[in-house]
Amino acid sequence: MRAVILVGGEGTRLRPLTYRAPKQMLPIVGVPMLERVLANLAHHGVTEAVLSLGYLPDRFIAAYPDNVVAGVHVTYAVEPEPLDTAGAIRFAALHAGINETFIVVNGDVLTDLDVTRLVDFHRAQGAEATIALHPVDDPSRFGVVPTHPDGRVIAFVEKPSREDAPTNQINAGTYVLEPSVLNEIAEGVRVSVERVTFPKLVEQGTLYALSDDSYWLDTGTPQAYLDAHRDILDGTRPVPLETPVADFAWVHPTARVGASTLSFATVDRDCVVGDNVTIENSVLLPGAIIEDGAAVIDSIVGPTAVIGRGAILNATCVIGGGVQVPGGSVMRGEVRLGGPQ
Repeated sequence: MRAVILVGGEGTRLRPLTYRAPKQMLPIVGVPMLERVLANLAHHGVTEAVLSLGYLPDRFIAAYPDNVVAGVHVTYAVEPEPLDTAGAIRFAALHAGINETFIVVNGDVLTDLDVTRLVDFHRAQGAEATIALHPVDDPSRFGVVPTHPDGRVIAFVEKPSREDAPTNQINAGTYVLEPSVLNEIAEGVRVSVERVTFPKLVEQGTLYALSDDSYWLDTGTPQAYLDAHRDILDGTRPVPLETPVADFAWVHPTARVGASTLSFATVDRDCVVGDNVTIENSVLLPGAIIEDGAAVIDSIVGPTAVIGRGAILNATCVIGGGVQVPGGSVMRGEVRLGGPQ
């Protein structure tokens, strides 16, 4: 089975972290997000994938020079210009020569979806396309998908108000497609699969959907990125780790931590944490330095950033790579420090 992985977005909601790296290359408890996405696909028989690249494509290519990610052989399809979701699917699938049933996933969604069950359902229904659904409390930020009892999609409603949503079942960002779907997508122009292609297939009666309540998280915001780490640290999403979680914290073997308090903390490689520091529900990316007496709470500290002695970061600060926060600073709220470099 082959897959198309959509990783072309700029990750604007996670800036300044994504000025330096594509969102899907940011680590989740020490492992790049892309690898965690592909690991689940590999578990369900995906052996080859094509990465649909747009933003900072060289970062992906340089990270995996042997063309293997989490045991999956990958190729790269770099869009000449942004083509939106459907355009990107078409471009990548044709680039890879895909001419059989294939899987599409959004590379910024972490899930333990039973992909095998989804593919089996797709084939049993004789569908042209099948969407994985996931129930949520508030569907207003997503595409909502009401279905008939047999799974055939009734409508595809993109981001309705909470009051007007016909269901709480949302598009979970994993699709099974027949190659014939590519013929429904115009060549070389921006086309949205959610707003154009799927509604067209609804009219033709060939779009189906299947709900799955396994672990699912869209990592597109700083809070969601923090949640992805916390879910691993507290066992909500059990995953294998080279370094065990101890007392709800994960510290890379190369990191140095003084006499400090860590709670739901991720301390990545080559980080340095001084004495009398509090790290709570926060992520320190590689090479970050937290000086004595500082507190980092509900925040993300970028690579090689320095948090000065006695500084306090509170919900929800995002400090970009290389930024130096002066000692004694107090920051809280939607603080974003750092720009393109």
